Amino acid sequence: MNFSVDIEKLLPLGYLYLVVLGILKESLYYYQFGINILNYSSIMDILISPIAYITSSPIILVTIIGMFVYHYYLPRILLKHNQNKFLQKMLELKSIEGLSTEQAKKYYNEVALKTLAMTLLSFFIGTGIAGGYFTNERIAANKLKYDHTIYFSDDQSRQVSILGTNSMYYFYIAKGQKNIEITPIGSIKNVEVLTKLKYFSN
Repeated sequence: MNFSVDIEKLLPLGYLYLVVLGILKESLYYYQFGINILNYSSIMDILISPIAYITSSPIILVTIIGMFVYHYYLPRILLKHNQNKFLQKMLELKSIEGLSTEQAKKYYNEVALKTLAMTLLSFFIGTGIAGGYFTNERIAANKLKYDHTIYFSDDQSRQVSILGTNSMYYFYIAKGQKNIEITPIGSIKNVEVLTKLKYFSN
């Protein structure tokens, strides 16, 4: 896809769109626990939310990169297979008959951008809703993995299942409890991760 002309406009607008998606995903996830995450987020949390999410898991990172790579080449695919009925129907493409090669490329670039935007929207919303739903299911069935130990500033410690974090708070459920606790990071001395080796040895 040729972004040479509008690259300076597309990059900030694209990142702004990712920020909005990050807010949507986090809001939908935490809403299912009765938490308005925006009340517990700083401006920095909001700005880095899409990057934090994309890099939170190798699977998510590879999936997002795959989406961008696919849509990068999508205009070429559409131009090469512009008579393909399946692609025309799936993407609701209009006929490029009568258009010059440059006009056809521009049209398919716009299609690729719109398709990428919708795919990302569906992915962020879907994972936000699904993440909250399945976590709630595990809470109800008492199937959470308490694989972190939080050590507090008063030297107390608790084994917990962390639901999420940001620059200001930890959101977690302590072992033996079903209520979500929200603790400021400033009151936590350190967090110990129970590694898979330790976890399975128990």
